Amino acid sequence: MIGLLQRVSRARVTVDNETVGAIDAGLLVLLGVEKGDGEAEATRLLERLLGYRIFADADGKMNLSLRDTNGGLLLVPQFTLPADTRKGMRPSFTPAAPPQEGRRLFDFVLDAARECHPQVAAGCFGADMQVELINDGPVTFWLQTAVVAG
Repeated sequence: MIGLLQRVSRARVTVDNETVGAIDAGLLVLLGVEKGDGEAEATRLLERLLGYRIFADADGKMNLSLRDTNGGLLLVPQFTLPADTRKGMRPSFTPAAPPQEGRRLFDFVLDAARECHPQVAAGCFGADMQVELINDGPVTFWLQTAVVAG
């Protein structure tokens, strides 16, 4: 599972000119589901999103997490993240999970986030969305999770 996270001053998602999700300071996360991902990968990604230390402490060091700051979390489904772009001039989406599995795991992450974090908003799976953000820094990280058997 992939999370492209951006530290933001504010962000919002609109569908058909209607705001469906918005946050002030926090994280905007574009979330992509790959074939073979399951609830273990989803759980691990959420743990990392909430605990990843990318907010400044009193000394200006990236030492605080979203949990520490109680910032907003805006989750946006993004099926293009798992695309294979290694060759040619057009992406291949074969690494992406089928839509029904992508939706199930996106909803799983969203529900889990809402259970454990006070400020969670989301885009709409499968919709044509417009995403607006003020990237704070800019600070952007690619997180990818895989559960290793063993």
